[in-house]
Amino acid sequence: MAPGLDRHVALVSLFIDAGALAQGVLDRDFADRQRDEPGPLGAACLALPFALARALQRSWTTGFAEVMPVPAATLDALERLPLPERVGCSVPEGYAYHALYPELYLEAAKALRALHPPLVVGIRGIGASLACGVAATVTAAPPITVRPVGHPFQRTCHLGPALERELLTRATRGDVAIVDEGPGLSGSSFGAVADFLEDRGVAPQRLCFFPSHTGGLGPMASERHRARWSGARRYVADFDAVLTPLIRWCEDLTGPAIGPLEDLGAGAWRRGVFPDVDTWPAVHVQQERRKYRLTTPRGVFLLKFAGLGDFGARRLHRARQLADAGFSPRVEGLRHGFLVQRWLGDARPLALAPEHERSRWSGRVGDYLGFRARHFPVEASDRGASLDALLEMARYNAARALGGDGEALARRLQQAWAPHLVALAHALRRVETDNKLQAWEWLVLPGGRLLKADAVDHHAGHDLVGCQDVAWDVVGAAVELGLDATSETALAAHVAQVSGRPVSAALRAFYRPCYLAFQVGHQLLAATALETVAPAEALRLRGAAARYTALLRDALLAPARVRH
Repeated sequence: MAPGLDRHVALVSLFIDAGALAQGVLDRDFADRQRDEPGPLGAACLALPFALARALQRSWTTGFAEVMPVPAATLDALERLPLPERVGCSVPEGYAYHALYPELYLEAAKALRALHPPLVVGIRGIGASLACGVAATVTAAPPITVRPVGHPFQRTCHLGPALERELLTRATRGDVAIVDEGPGLSGSSFGAVADFLEDRGVAPQRLCFFPSHTGGLGPMASERHRARWSGARRYVADFDAVLTPLIRWCEDLTGPAIGPLEDLGAGAWRRGVFPDVDTWPAVHVQQERRKYRLTTPRGVFLLKFAGLGDFGARRLHRARQLADAGFSPRVEGLRHGFLVQRWLGDARPLALAPEHERSRWSGRVGDYLGFRARHFPVEASDRGASLDALLEMARYNAARALGGDGEALARRLQQAWAPHLVALAHALRRVETDNKLQAWEWLVLPGGRLLKADAVDHHAGHDLVGCQDVAWDVVGAAVELGLDATSETALAAHVAQVSGRPVSAALRAFYRPCYLAFQVGHQLLAATALETVAPAEALRLRGAAARYTALLRDALLAPARVRH
């Protein structure tokens, strides 16, 4: 390929895929052995993303003008070894959702160049490739990777004797750089690796960390981990390293900028949409995609992170399908992970319309859901939670959210639906559901036309739900748009007519408590994460959780009507 952004983007995509291969093969080996242990296959798999990281570093530092070739020996060594027929590759959430550019780790690693080359330890999944980026910047050898396991808030490392010996021998020669995304609610993956090393004599001051943000550990962190993190050396590159050239990357689509990018992320988009802060909807600001508003002589544009590599390419394709069908805003293109769309400044969110007006657009909502059901079918059953998993989630959340009678209502839910799950599964037809149908996600244009914003990929979010039957979205639309039972039934009939498939009334009845229980859990978990860093947002989230909790109680007190 010719030098330039397109070649660099292709290189990033290869790097992500090679990292996923290494993660999958190494995790398969871990599952077989129940411990991490070095071997020729794991070494060959890591050598590939390491070589690509070196090429990526050259491309990045030369303004996409040069790349280093991947040595033929690296590919030859991998080809000579027997690969498992199948491995499980986890979704690298940072690349897919959180604008975690590998270039940021290349930038952060520059701070270690003055030191003796450190030992680099990557935490699988995404840490396998991120660690290759750090190692390519500061050493001549690929990293070691480990997979901490156990309870999400209390992970531990399990290393075989040979890997433990190698790790500790190399750790005596210099600093140890521990690499991953996060930390999240507990930071226990970072903590597990540091605990393992400290417990075996590695001095705490020799440890340094490469996280994806500058914040502290979440509320579920142990005191030992919290104390270590507060005084540890941490290396994080400012996102401006990517943000600054973003305007230039998009110029062929948007024209030159008149002013700086306006940050609309972390809920900031609400400032220009809702006239009163008291009417702001609750959002999990830490999970929102990065998004910016750009003004140029050609107009105003929304730049929203859609994913690196194949993640962004697939979302661009889906966004264009929805736009071409008239259901979502026009798409200009994709530039290194950011989707470029026209900013609809004259649109207003449906949330600002009176409730009785929202029902006027139920036909349009039915057209949209029916289109998704017809055109976005899903064959693989593992792309969404099973009905058993949804019922267990609903039972668990209801028992904890509904107060004194929560356990009794949760048992009632279990008893009402558990005998019918097999029959319900026969009616289920998975599609790429929208999964985010809140009233502020719908845009009303001046002429009355209704568009769906943020419609591309919530079915592929990093939560439990995934792809479900379109009945899930029918229930979600009814809950979020305030439709009564009669209107919900009419919406289901409309969706069935457009999609050409019936929408099961029994599935809708089952999905309702599951949808509400999921929303309760989502809002409360988000509120807990934001309690100290964004207390006003946490208060909004608890208010939203209270609304869903009241609806959940009503749903569980109503008699279950199961019809197949």
